[in-house]
Amino acid sequence: MTPHIPILRHGKPYASVTTCDILHHATGEPVATLSLANSGMIVRDVRRMAHDALSRIGVADLLAACRRAADLFMTAALPLGDGAQTFDDYLRQLSATTGLPLVLCRGNAEKIRKVLAEMDEVLAGLMRGCDPAILDRGWTVRDGRTLSFFRQARVFGAVLPSNSPGVHSLWLPTVAMKTPLALRPGREEPWTPVRIIAALIEAGLPAEAFGFYPSDHEGSAALLRAVDRGMIFGDTTTTRPWADDRRIEIHGTGFSKVILGDDAADDWPRYIDLMASSILANGGRSCINASAVWTPRHGRAIAEALAAKLATVRALPADHSDAALAAFANPDVAERISTMIDRQLAEPGAEDVTLRLRGTPRLERIGRCAYLLPTIVWCDPTREDGPASHPLANREFLFPYASVIECPAATMPEAIGPTLVVSAVTNDAAFRARLMSCPHIDRLNLGPIPTWKISWNQPHEGNLFELLYRQRAFQMEPAA
Repeated sequence: MTPHIPILRHGKPYASVTTCDILHHATGEPVATLSLANSGMIVRDVRRMAHDALSRIGVADLLAACRRAADLFMTAALPLGDGAQTFDDYLRQLSATTGLPLVLCRGNAEKIRKVLAEMDEVLAGLMRGCDPAILDRGWTVRDGRTLSFFRQARVFGAVLPSNSPGVHSLWLPTVAMKTPLALRPGREEPWTPVRIIAALIEAGLPAEAFGFYPSDHEGSAALLRAVDRGMIFGDTTTTRPWADDRRIEIHGTGFSKVILGDDAADDWPRYIDLMASSILANGGRSCINASAVWTPRHGRAIAEALAAKLATVRALPADHSDAALAAFANPDVAERISTMIDRQLAEPGAEDVTLRLRGTPRLERIGRCAYLLPTIVWCDPTREDGPASHPLANREFLFPYASVIECPAATMPEAIGPTLVVSAVTNDAAFRARLMSCPHIDRLNLGPIPTWKISWNQPHEGNLFELLYRQRAFQMEPAA
């Protein structure tokens, strides 16, 4: 019997009359039945949430609960609908509906465990070193100055994706910062957020602080309009309506890059593994995966070497220990992406180097599963208006894809455009300084650091504390 995943209304399970089945990516069989919330229910529940459910708990106790939840998330049989879900059940169900290999599911679960277990360090980064106890009393003294903050988010809402479970670690600090949560999960990935909520409640946090609302796109919009502060994940089309809403933190396409400086370009073979890892890690599904390599020279040779390395990666079943690619839960999506790439390759100035070296199509079907094999596109530097002008030069897809672009180092910082992560291989002090001052870059790695290697105490793409809290001017007469 397939499990039923209910709505959680103030932490209490609720079975809706409107449901949908989420299907196994390989067999097409139902894996679970999902209760769906309508927009009216979401708005009513958000307005009635107990905004003080977490604020009455000391921050030290919240951090201790996060540490307990870290262990429970990875080891316990936790409530799910009318039954219980073990950690192995979670991995199997997660892989079944998302197409993500089990080995990558386990790796993403470890990211979540680490953030929960080390939440004190995460808060230290988000709060710029302020004592988290300021969340209890509202003020503190730092370097002889009195600082005061107040919470401006009664309820925090998040519209979540299905592409990679690790992204859920980005909203987790909300709990430690005393803010109730209302979550709308991705259609194929309700498993991680509902299991995190179950672990936090089992760890002792009040159930009324949590809402879980599977819904359609109308429900997503209703949730973000109803909450005081929120977060949305998605491509440009999904996030565009919220681009000018300062209440909403947007996590969209990353356009992350590996960059070689003038002093490193001639030594490029040393960094092929760095580039390949940045492109391939987590099945290429994260915004912190590199979607481009920029170099002042040797672009063609770099593209050929990357293609030769990644052309050996094959589609394997999700339970295979060497699986590195995720199947598309909706095969039509994979076909549309591949067709789009081929159509844009018809425009002069770019070549799919992997296609030639691999000798097989990019789109591979195994049964009802569809995979997109790694793709390296070389952009011709002799293109009249420059290689970066080609439609495939600055694209990001839900599989291991990257363009290779030649660009003089002197103009690179201005030319790369908005970039979530840059891993810059250079010891040139002047070039490093220009990258440091570049307003396009959210996270900068100086040295041969893969784009996917991040430090959770260094926020990127927004600061959750600054979204949830506001600093006020504050003076206090000393006690008599």
